[in-house]
Formats: sequence, C-alpha cells, structure tokens
Amino acid sequence: MLTRATAALSLIAALTVARVASAQTATAVFAGGCFWGIEGVFEHVKGVVSATAGYAGGTVASPSYELVSSGATGHAESVRVEYDASQVSYEQLLEVFFTVAHDPTERNRQGPDVGTQYRSIVFYGDTAQEKAVQAYVAKLTAAHAYPAPIVTEIVPRGAFYPAEQYHQHYMELHPYAPYIVYNDAPKVRNLKKQFPSLYREPPKL
Repeated sequence: MLTRATAALSLIAALTVARVASAQTATAVFAGGCFWGIEGVFEHVKGVVSATAGYAGGTVASPSYELVSSGATGHAESVRVEYDASQVSYEQLLEVFFTVAHDPTERNRQGPDVGTQYRSIVFYGDTAQEKAVQAYVAKLTAAHAYPAPIVTEIVPRGAFYPAEQYHQHYMELHPYAPYIVYNDAPKVRNLKKQFPSLYREPPKL
C-alpha cells in the first residue's frame, strides 16, 4: 500500500517525465500549395507527432475553406507539424519541405492550383526558427539548387486555424482520388527515395 509520501513522489516523477516529453515536442508551420500533399508528406516523416491541415497568414478569424479559397482572407492553406525534436530536427523538416513537399519557386500557385492561398510560406515560431529558415534559403540560393529564384515567404507565426474535418488526413483516406494520385502521391515516393532514414510506414495519423 502506497504511503502518502510515496504517492506524492510518484506523482512528481510522472509530472517530471511529462514535462521532459513536452519540452521535446516542438511546432513548425508550413504552406506550399494544397494542404493535402504537405500534410501527407509530413505524416510519413519519423519523429512527427501530428500533422494538421489548416489556414494561416490571414486576417479573418476561423475562416472556412470557401472563404480561404476566394483569396479574400489572406490565408494560405497550411499545415501545422508537431514533432519530437529528439527524433527529427527543424532543419530536417525544412529540407523535406523545400525538397519534396513543394516547389519553392512557384509564386502564388503550386502545380494545378493557382491563387494566393497556395503561396509558399514558412511561419517561424521564434528567433531560432527564423534564423534557421533564412540560413537554409541562403544555402539553397548560393548552391543554385533551383533554376528559378526561391519565392518562399518567411514570416512570424500567427493564428493557425484547423481546416474542416473532411480535409484532415485526406491523402491517406483517399489514396485513389485522381488529384492525390497525380499531384501528391509522387511527393511521398520522393520522400522515401531521397530521405530513406526519415521515411516511415504507415504514416502517423
């Protein structure tokens, strides 16, 4: 039978473990075209705890998909990535984002989707993330990694609004939808090919 002191110590230990686990969990927010593909890619990255499709970068609170699609709210289709920093670094997430998740040289569009809601953005959460993004983009630019200039916006993270439930985990739930087959499934295949040490199957939903 646990004494009151022993129970208290057990509770303190449990809270300490929880705090450590929480301290290792960090957040990254990206936008780069339809959020189905961005979300689907990051769900296959080891260390990602969750990926949520949503809207960020706009001026209207709790916007709907229809409002965002009109281009009038200023939001971009975005994905919030919660990740275990002990398993995958922010720099590795940036590499995945810029290499396989989207084309950072397309302005206000991505593949067949056109409009400001499809623009390329990295929303940084603190100074460390801001410097990391700036350094990575500078590295890509110096290496002439792309035939055209990188147009990705680097802006502070503001409010993030989760998208409607039917948008969540769309790639995994609708793998044979024509849009997914032609536009997003190739991104996951490229992730597996170019980042085999980061790739996981099944995805984290």
